[in-house]
Amino acid sequence: MANTFSFLDYMIFIVYGIIIVGVGLWVSRDKEGHQKNADDYFLASKSLPWWAIGASLIAANISAEQFIGMSGSGFAIGLAIASYEWMAALTLIIVGKYFLPIFIEKGLYTIPEFVEKRYSTNLKTILAVFWIALYVFVNLTSVLYLGALALETIMGIPMIYGVLGLALFAASYSLYGGLSAVAWTDVIQVVFLILGGLVTTYLALDTVSGGEGVLAGFKHIYEAAPDSFHMILDKAHDQYKNLPGIGVIVGGMWVANLYYWGFNQYIIQRTLAAKSLRESQRGIVFAGFLKLIIPLIVVIPGIAAFVMVNDGSIMASLGDAAQNNIPTMESADKAYPWLLQFLPTGLKGVAFAALAAAIVSSLASMLNSTSTIFTMDIYKPYFNPNASDKQTVNTGRISAAVALLIAGCIAPQLAGLDQAFQFIQEYTGVVSPGILAVFMLGLFWKKSTNKGAIAGVLASIPIAMYFKVAPNGWVTGTSLESIFVNVPFMDQMGYTAVLSALVIMLVSYLQNKGADDEKGIEISRKTFATGKVFNIVAYTICVLLVALYAIFW
Repeated sequence: MANTFSFLDYMIFIVYGIIIVGVGLWVSRDKEGHQKNADDYFLASKSLPWWAIGASLIAANISAEQFIGMSGSGFAIGLAIASYEWMAALTLIIVGKYFLPIFIEKGLYTIPEFVEKRYSTNLKTILAVFWIALYVFVNLTSVLYLGALALETIMGIPMIYGVLGLALFAASYSLYGGLSAVAWTDVIQVVFLILGGLVTTYLALDTVSGGEGVLAGFKHIYEAAPDSFHMILDKAHDQYKNLPGIGVIVGGMWVANLYYWGFNQYIIQRTLAAKSLRESQRGIVFAGFLKLIIPLIVVIPGIAAFVMVNDGSIMASLGDAAQNNIPTMESADKAYPWLLQFLPTGLKGVAFAALAAAIVSSLASMLNSTSTIFTMDIYKPYFNPNASDKQTVNTGRISAAVALLIAGCIAPQLAGLDQAFQFIQEYTGVVSPGILAVFMLGLFWKKSTNKGAIAGVLASIPIAMYFKVAPNGWVTGTSLESIFVNVPFMDQMGYTAVLSALVIMLVSYLQNKGADDEKGIEISRKTFATGKVFNIVAYTICVLLVALYAIFW
C-alpha cells in the first residue's frame, strides 16, 4: 500500500501532525510570571469543561487496540466484541453517579491516593507499582506495537521506525505540557478519530454493496455473515473462550469495565481535572453517549473486511492491490489496515490521521498518568517529600520519558501477536480483579481493613494465574471440571474478583471481629446528587443499550 499514498494524503497527515503538536505546545506554555506546578502539569489546573473531558476520555480510550485490535476481533468474532463498548456506556453512568463524587471530594491527584486515605501508605505503594508495571509492559507496549504494525502494513515503514516515530510524536508535546496539552489536543484528536473512522466505515460498506450505499452494505454483510451479528456466543463457537456467552453481560465484563473506567488512572485523571463535580459528570455521560457509536467505526469495518475476503467476486473487483496483506482468521489484526488501501486519494490521509490520532492520544494519556503515579505516589513520599514545583514537574517528564523508552524497546517483541485487543484484556485481567475488590469494598463496606485489602490484592495474582496456567488435573472428569478447567479469561476475572473480595472480608472480619475500621469513609446521599442533564442522558443511554441487545440477541 505504500505506493498508493499520494502527495495529498501525505500533506493531510503532515498538517494534522503540525496542528496537534502546535496546539499541544501552545496550551502548555507557561504564563508570564507563573511557574508550572503539580496542579498545572498533572490536573490541567482543574479547569477542563465537560465537552473537553468527554472528548478526552474517548480519545484516551480509543487507540490502536480498538481501531486495529477490535476491528481484528470484529473480523474473527463479529459484533459480539462490541459488548466492550456498549457496556462501557452503562459503566460510565455508574462511575459518574457513585465514584466520581467521592474522588473529587477527596481532592485526589491519583487513584492510589484514595487507597492511602482509605487504607494505608503500604497498600498505596503496592498498587502504584502494579499500575506502573501494567502501563509500561502491557498498555504502552501494545499500543506502540499495534500503531507500528499499522504503519508497516499501510506504508511499508519497518516496525522499529514506526515505534520510534510514534513515541517521538506523543512525547513531543505531552512530556512538556502534561495533562493540559493532552486533554486539549484530545478534543482535536477525537474529531479526526470519529470522522476518519466514519469515512472508512462508509466506504467499506459501499464497496461491499458494489457502490449501492451504506444501507445496502449493511444488508449485504448481515446476509453474508449472519453469525457475525450474534451478541451472545454459545459454547460451540470457536471464540467462546474470549466472549463466554451470557457471562459477558452478567459476569467478568463488569470486572473489566468497572476497573477500567472507575479505577484506571489514565482514564479517571481527566475527570479529576474538571472545573466542578457537575462538569465532570456531564463530561462522563457525554463520553458514554459517544461510546454507543464507537462499534460503528471499529467493529463494522472488521465484519465488512471478513465478508470481502470471503467473496471471490468482490475480491476480483478490487484488483491486484487487494491481494497484499490479506487478513485471515490467524492474522485478523490486518483487517483495518488492509481496508485503508481502498480509500480514494485524500481520504486515505484523513483515515490515517484518524488512526494516528487514536494511537498518539492514548500514548500521551498513558505517559502522563504513568508519570503522575510515579511522581506523586513514589517519588514525593519516598525520595523527596519537600520537592519544589519545578522538581515535581521535571520528575514527571523524566519518568514519562523512561517509561516510553522501556515500552519502545519491548514493543517490537510482540510481532506475530494476533487479536491484540484480547491480549490486552487478558493480561490486564490478571491484575484488575483484586484491585477492583479492594476499591469496591473500600468504597462501600466500612469494615474492610488495611490488612484485609493487602491480603486480597496479593492473593488475587496467584488466584488469577491458577485459573490461567494450572493443569487442574485434580478436577478433570469431575463435576468441577466445567468451572476450573479451560475457563474463559472473562470468567477467570469474575471468579478472581469474587474470591479476592472473600479474602478481604475474611481477613478483615478476623482482624476486628466486626468493628468499624477507623479509616472507613462516610458517604451521604447528598454526595451522589446529580443534575437533570446527567439523569436524562443516563436514561437515554440505558434505553438505547436495551434496544441494541434486543435487536442483536
